[in-house]
Amino acid sequence: MATIPDFNDAERWVVESALRERYGERVPIELADAEVRLDPDVPALASCPAIYWSARGAHFVIVKVGEDRYRCQFFYSAMQQYGTARAEYDELAGCVVSLLRAQADHEKETRGVHSGMARDELGEDGE
Repeated sequence: MATIPDFNDAERWVVESALRERYGERVPIELADAEVRLDPDVPALASCPAIYWSARGAHFVIVKVGEDRYRCQFFYSAMQQYGTARAEYDELAGCVVSLLRAQADHEKETRGVHSGMARDELGEDGE
């Protein structure tokens, strides 16, 4: 099996730019390795490059599982792990945006915010 290349400078820039846009400030990322099953029918684990960051109480990871192939999830603890509507992405920007959107939607849901709520229903600070 061929080795999966690390995240290159352009890929790191895509992630960092999306995070800066989402949070309004620089969010540090960490490069890591993750062991994942590349094929659900094969129990063997493969070492894959990953990007990790944390923000607003959540932890995020994007794993590069091949050339232009990415998987992602966010979590709060081992018991609270979440993904996006897709298992795998062939475009990194779409992967990052979907991951950030899924976490933002989850955050709103857990705070009881629903689409169409009036400002006075949201609480004192309007969020």
